[in-house]
Amino acid sequence: MMMKADESTLVLIDLQKKLMPVISHGNLMLSESVRLAQIAKLLDVPVIATEQIPEKLGHNDEQISALADQTLSKTHFDACGGGLVEAIADNRKQVVIGGCEAHVCLLQTALSLLAAGFRVWVVENATGSRHDNDRDAALERMQQAGTVIVTLEMVAFEWMRDCEHPRFREVQKLIK
Repeated sequence: MMMKADESTLVLIDLQKKLMPVISHGNLMLSESVRLAQIAKLLDVPVIATEQIPEKLGHNDEQISALADQTLSKTHFDACGGGLVEAIADNRKQVVIGGCEAHVCLLQTALSLLAAGFRVWVVENATGSRHDNDRDAALERMQQAGTVIVTLEMVAFEWMRDCEHPRFREVQKLIK
């Protein structure tokens, strides 16, 4: 099954400024997440961000905050316990996710979204953990559970479907 922009929601998990310095390759993962959100906005895909106890861990990076249609504050590791399922529009059964920490909040959210009946794609180059082995194990576990592991470019081109898409050039600039 391919991703469709008009059926997708992008969910970015806990891209908080205080967390990024301790995430392996955090700056790269954050920049990929920003590009992913920019592409989503160009293609009218809703963007939902989450923040884990922001009063302690601070808020999301400003670029993510600016691109998010809504931000959910949570105490649960699983964003579904913090109202994520209710925040996703009824006609959008495909969820594309990225963020951190891959082996905790991202993993638990992906598993709950699958259990709730969503199709879930995890953007490999927009995920991170403090330790690479935790991230890698989480990606493997999510894939075994039924998520599809993809890259930012895979998402962008599947959402557009055609080089004649009216936003193709704008998206292509973000990819290059």
